[in-house]
Amino acid sequence: MNKISTIIAIIALVACSAKTKQQQDKLYSRHLQRSVELTIINTPLPDDKSQLNLLLLNDGQEVAKLRVQAIVDSLYRAKAIAPLVVVAIHAGDRMQEYGVADKPDYEGRGSRAGYYDAFVNNELYPFIKKKTGVRKFNTVAIAGASLGGLSAFDIGWNHADKIDKIGVFSGSFWWRDKNTTDSSYSDDNNRIMIAKLKASRKKPQQQYWFYAGGAEENSDRDKDGIIDVVDDTKDVIALVQKKVTAPGAVVYKEVAGAHHDWPYWSAVLPEYLVWAFGAK
Repeated sequence: MNKISTIIAIIALVACSAKTKQQQDKLYSRHLQRSVELTIINTPLPDDKSQLNLLLLNDGQEVAKLRVQAIVDSLYRAKAIAPLVVVAIHAGDRMQEYGVADKPDYEGRGSRAGYYDAFVNNELYPFIKKKTGVRKFNTVAIAGASLGGLSAFDIGWNHADKIDKIGVFSGSFWWRDKNTTDSSYSDDNNRIMIAKLKASRKKPQQQYWFYAGGAEENSDRDKDGIIDVVDDTKDVIALVQKKVTAPGAVVYKEVAGAHHDWPYWSAVLPEYLVWAFGAK
């Protein structure tokens, strides 16, 4: 092998070995009054950093269960997704920090959701831009599962100027300000996110991806034969569709027999990532 051939072989070997990396970081939040652990997963960075995409992911302590690094790496190698940085935010007191900003539920849960929203918007987002050296990401998305999905939707909805796409895996849209045992409880009036959406302005440019499993629970408040996680998600979708104008802005995926657990969310994660960051 001559010298030129050797150099070409080395370059090819390096290119093939380039893979998605995972590292840990942390950021002290004055809003949350705690140090927030971050797991950062990134594909090889492009020369043109304006082509880099960002995913903010709730419940970052569960990235191994979601298999985020392996899935991102596989999709990127297959050229199915564009260059991507995933910032997985480890939860603190998730029952208080996740929820709907400034509106706790009937048991007082979600009392710090407003502070978590402020952390993501005012502290984490500028921190990521500085660390990556990106002035403006090509696409910014936020996602989460269960209560983390409700939180992701709420934060994304609140900050449509920064967040382009929202992903919700089995979102806790049952979140309510009155117990269902209360005789005055109403699905239309007391589900917190439903009430918020009804009072919200349009978000014409945002896009949304929703998922629910057909065997996540047995609860069926209205006794219509459809479990609540599916009913609640579809009710949210119906309102979102009235607030957006772009064709195909809302995607819904339902998997029969799927349970409320990380392996099931991991199984549909590739589809969400291709939808959000598909390579053109």
